[in-house]
Amino acid sequence: MANKSSEVLNYFKLELLIERSLVSLRHLFKNRYALFNNGQVWNDSPTCGNNYVTNVLVKNKKINLTRVQKTSVSNGNSDEWDVSTLTALLLYIDRSKTLSTNEIQQLDQEDKLLQQLRGIRNKVTHSPKKSVDDVQFNQLWTDLAAILIAFGDVNTELEKQKDDSVFESPKQPVNEENMKDALRLNSLGTQAHKDGKYSEAVTFFTKATILPDVSNHDRATFYSNMAASRLALHEQQKASFIKFESLDAKDERYLALQDAKQARNLWPTWWKVHFRVGKVRAALDEHKKAINSLERAFALDHTKNEIQEALDESRIILSRQSRPKYLDSTEFTKAIPEILNELQRKFGTDPEMVRKYHSLIEKIDSSRADVLKGHKYALGDIDVKQDYEQAAKYFAKAVDQGNAEGMYNLARLTDYGLGVKRDHNLALKLLEQAAEQPPQNPICEQFPNVGVAESEHALGVRYFEGIAVRKDLSVAAYWYQRATDHGSAMAANNLGSMYLDGLAVDRDLEKAEELFVLGARRGDPLAMMTLAELLLSKNNFQMAKIWYDRACESGNVVAQEKRDQFAKQIEKRQQLISESSGNELEEVNVMQYFMGLFQAKHAPSVISDRSYLKDYTMLSEHAKRGSITAKQLCDAVGHFARALNILLCFERLAEEQEDTFVHELSQCYRIENIVAQIPCQLHKRVSEVVDRVLYRCTKESNSVASQLDEDVRVCYVTLHINSYELIDEFLPLCKQKYPKSIYFFLTSGAVNGFLRRPEVGLYNINNGLEIEPDNCELLYHKAVLLRHLGRDIHEAITAYQKFLSVAPKDHRKVPEVYYEMAICYMLGYTPDLAIDRMMKLYMEGKQAEKLQLPCFLPYKSENIAYLKPMFDMEFIQNIRSVPDNNRKQHLTDPHRVEIIKKHREWEGKALQEKHISGYTVHSYTLKPRVKQQTAKSLIGLNPITLREIDPRKDQVYNGYVLSVTIIEKPYSWIPSIHLVIEDENFDCERMLVYGFPKKQGEYLISELYTIGSKMHIINPYLRIGANDMKPTIRVDEFSSIVMQNESERILNMCRYCCEANASKTCSRCQQAQYCSKECQIMDWKLYKHKLICQTK
Repeated sequence: MANKSSEVLNYFKLELLIERSLVSLRHLFKNRYALFNNGQVWNDSPTCGNNYVTNVLVKNKKINLTRVQKTSVSNGNSDEWDVSTLTALLLYIDRSKTLSTNEIQQLDQEDKLLQQLRGIRNKVTHSPKKSVDDVQFNQLWTDLAAILIAFGDVNTELEKQKDDSVFESPKQPVNEENMKDALRLNSLGTQAHKDGKYSEAVTFFTKATILPDVSNHDRATFYSNMAASRLALHEQQKASFIKFESLDAKDERYLALQDAKQARNLWPTWWKVHFRVGKVRAALDEHKKAINSLERAFALDHTKNEIQEALDESRIILSRQSRPKYLDSTEFTKAIPEILNELQRKFGTDPEMVRKYHSLIEKIDSSRADVLKGHKYALGDIDVKQDYEQAAKYFAKAVDQGNAEGMYNLARLTDYGLGVKRDHNLALKLLEQAAEQPPQNPICEQFPNVGVAESEHALGVRYFEGIAVRKDLSVAAYWYQRATDHGSAMAANNLGSMYLDGLAVDRDLEKAEELFVLGARRGDPLAMMTLAELLLSKNNFQMAKIWYDRACESGNVVAQEKRDQFAKQIEKRQQLISESSGNELEEVNVMQYFMGLFQAKHAPSVISDRSYLKDYTMLSEHAKRGSITAKQLCDAVGHFARALNILLCFERLAEEQEDTFVHELSQCYRIENIVAQIPCQLHKRVSEVVDRVLYRCTKESNSVASQLDEDVRVCYVTLHINSYELIDEFLPLCKQKYPKSIYFFLTSGAVNGFLRRPEVGLYNINNGLEIEPDNCELLYHKAVLLRHLGRDIHEAITAYQKFLSVAPKDHRKVPEVYYEMAICYMLGYTPDLAIDRMMKLYMEGKQAEKLQLPCFLPYKSENIAYLKPMFDMEFIQNIRSVPDNNRKQHLTDPHRVEIIKKHREWEGKALQEKHISGYTVHSYTLKPRVKQQTAKSLIGLNPITLREIDPRKDQVYNGYVLSVTIIEKPYSWIPSIHLVIEDENFDCERMLVYGFPKKQGEYLISELYTIGSKMHIINPYLRIGANDMKPTIRVDEFSSIVMQNESERILNMCRYCCEANASKTCSRCQQAQYCSKECQIMDWKLYKHKLICQTK
């Protein structure tokens, strides 16, 4: 008991109080059963239970029970039913139609109490941290007690449950002889379990549990052991090919669950009983409930590796189950011949040619040869039987040679426990090793290094879900971004979701849509569906339908099930728009805009693309001019630079160096934590150093305060700021040991704010203000928490004004404070009183932005999004149902960037071939799957745009014409002319031209297919590349290209923004033209102009 914090004990006291309601709920169920069934008695028999399932549950669609819950009801014994089962039966069962008015009123009142009980139960039970602070505990206890008293419990008895003594083994008579016999039986059962005689073990443990006058804790041990033996017996039966098509009350897993629950009831604060329940739940494939029980076990004892391993296992399985199988690339479901035949059907690749190619690769790359053999054994082939153990051996050989694909696939097998021992930590190391490899294939640089992007995405999932690592959304975002940059479709979708919800990144709807488009184009069915829903919300009905249809065709089961519903949504919105006047439509669009703002799920934004280290010179200049904010940032940068320098200069740190590192980092955090943008590749090392120092301090001076101990605690809470429950549990001791350290009170206030506990947060902030009344950060957080409480808006406004009176004018929160004060007036006052004040505050905020340091511009504010539609008429006019095409928005589109960069890499090599003697670019092409044909005329052809062409389907669009502009210069024409084209929507794609007379090649690239030239492509063919599997507009019928009139050509096109009449020229190559210096800089940075920039 001494090792358990008061917050953890609070949680388990509430759990016990909830369990206490079972007596009342069973009594209530039996009374209602009699009331609804003409006085029949529920006798807890299987007959009664089976009849109830057949005659009631099967017919009532409102009652949604799990397989285990249905089995417990069928068994009939209401003592086995949990709170969730009983509340479901009581709330959703059909009432008798012969009830009196008084009976109906009583049932309604009882149902109201049941709803409240269920809500509190869900809030407590599903809390991830399994600890409750005193303020929240007292409120929940009061609410629960009121419900139980209404159901007939006694208040004086309930008050006794608040005492810690409820966790102690009750004083009970113990028969020494029975105790000795029980321990003997337990020892025999334990030995039988070790010998694999699980049925005998169950018999011994059963005899031990039924002996009278044995202590509760010992009896809990016997039940826990019996549950373990029943699980092992089930596995033994399964290995003997005994089928378990359905779950019944005789199933060893069901019996094990009852045993584990009995153990839990007897000793609720013993970690092992919750661990046992969790293991049984996992065996029953109830991994969400398993995680809940295992988190309870972990809260009671953080040191047990078996708890963490079981948690990792259930989390990874739950993560897989939450992804439809069509999205799970880790499934070993298709044999190699089946895969090759599918590639031939979709893209025209000859299976025999693929096998010959593999044979060639095996001769020049031994590690790739091992990977291919690994795939053969993992999937099965014509001459190879599936054998995971052999697959793992070959992947391991590839790993030893540094092959990323081998690392990734061995990690997959290790995660599943296929052919090797299941080990999520080892899988994690393999994924990290693969992610360290170069993203391009070491031998064929034009191709990706398979295994790198896949591993980066897998690491993102692990950090997002908390599988074998501490859950960290900022690190998840980092890995998703890397995987997206290297071609992952699923990572693009996941990162898009984070931007959509504002999880660990600044909320950015445009960025989210950009990423969903990228993921969808790359073939992710979930991204296709999400994009369709996003486009529907913007009233872009045509593209919404196109992408939804593509999601269905790609195998998105959820999309297929909801297809009719989505079609009705489109029809409904189209009807609304057609019946609305211009003003009404504008109101609808503004309303939808606001609804989008309220749908975000915010988490602290800790990812930033700004390096304050690079801003040091600028900050120093402003500091010299008297800027207090700049001076603070300079000081913070200095501490961070010294900390970073220690890590970069030494591979291994001595204890003294670790202590210095921690001190410098903590000082940076105290002054301005946004400065410490730790490179993600160093994040793990930083965490390891902090953990080691924290362990030393805890071990050496558990009760003694020290500067190092305080420093390392500052570092720990800041590094894990996204793990709210963890930090909330960690901070009380910090505040107790260092009652004068405002940083801990500030962090506690912020964390409780994110946990939706503003009262608790405000209490901590006020404690900090007693130490330092004029601290800007504390004053700002106080105002924010008062605003969220919403009880006294005037008090919140006063707190904001106090902040403004002490904060420097260029403090980064000053503009935000003006905007938040305006929000206060909007929420707390009538429009006639608020509007003028809001307008004034909005304008003051805009003026305050002008005083911000350059590193905080352009200014970012979540709150300004609510105010702009009220005071910025130009902004109102820009909220349209389908936004106008805007080329500027497309310039940074990830697909556009990738297309242009890849084109320049290819053409850069062609330039080297022209200018460097002996340098040759080798390329080849495969015969296309289908043949493109031209038409005699453009007359009668339907126009089509790039976004209407499915980027994942190898197809000729007969009867259509695609009109485009060439935006990149070709430098070679063997075996084809490589172009980059842009359509009327400013979407772009790569284009390959074949079938032209070879003698005309030089003329075509230098005179005809020049930058700015426009063309029509008749019957365009979207070809999926046989090697890179990427889309290309391919022309095999040369006559299908119809060049537009020279007068239509964009003259002197800017190489970055594609606008006409660019007046500036690259001084080095004398070819690239730009309309401004900014365009030249962006072309150099974003599109990598240096790849093709050759001195004339």
